[in-house]
Amino acid sequence: MSIKTQFSIKDLENLTGVKAHTIRIWEKRYKLLTPARTDTNIRQYDLLNLKKLLNITFLYNEGYKISKIAKFEEEEVNKLITGLAETSKESFAQQEFKKAMFDFDHHLFTRTFVKISEEKTFEEVFKSVFLPLLHEIGMLWQTGTIDPSHERFISELIKQKIIINLSLLQEKNIKKKVPAFALYLPTEEIHEIGLLYANYQIVAAGFDTVYLGINMPIESLHHIVKHYEEITFVSYFTVKPDQESVYEYAARFENQIGAIKPMNLWLMGWKAQQVNPKKLPSNISIVQDFSTLKAKLTNLKSS
Repeated sequence: MSIKTQFSIKDLENLTGVKAHTIRIWEKRYKLLTPARTDTNIRQYDLLNLKKLLNITFLYNEGYKISKIAKFEEEEVNKLITGLAETSKESFAQQEFKKAMFDFDHHLFTRTFVKISEEKTFEEVFKSVFLPLLHEIGMLWQTGTIDPSHERFISELIKQKIIINLSLLQEKNIKKKVPAFALYLPTEEIHEIGLLYANYQIVAAGFDTVYLGINMPIESLHHIVKHYEEITFVSYFTVKPDQESVYEYAARFENQIGAIKPMNLWLMGWKAQQVNPKKLPSNISIVQDFSTLKAKLTNLKSS
């Protein structure tokens, strides 16, 4: 499968938020973009056009009139963007991360991350930049605007940052504690970023964890239950389970794990958000988002 390097006008609309009709006007009136044409006269935009439009959109969203932007030379555009990056750090970082994604440029990703981390904690970067970016990338992938390779590239870089910052926390917590949480993804679930960040939050709150990672069948949790007198399981449901409902999964957890020892299970992720918590066993809770998780951890520490 070839990597996507040609984009339709609809792709550009999805990537920049600028309506296709507006892009056509900008193109015709100001000659801002130079698309190629297919045999059937359909516009096709390359990476240079895409990155140029991302820059234009950034300046436009910062209040510059399109007629004025059209008169800027490329060097002047770059200079303006660099200056605005100091006051519009989050939107600038998201734009740069998109560019890094399309060019598979981990150097640009790292430079941008270092820059925004100068004034923000990792938690702030994750919530204000990475989460919105991941949500947008998920939508772009679903609409076919980007390839799976683009999504995977940026996701893996974000995972690396979580792991690095988690490791820094764990190095500070050298005193051995009994783990309070065991984190895992259900069978065939591979979307790990949410679970990784939940692990980061739990460790940041001062708790030790057992991180089991992806693709864990319920049967494999028996060993954890037998090893610890008390532990809370945390799982993150993004696209799995799909062969059974979340309610059926919860009942199966209760039957298999609860039969050994009563254990709590906190469920996070998109699929978990769709269920009615009142229909779940009393020991299974829905954690709607990372802010809710942080609040539950704070309450747990003070209890």
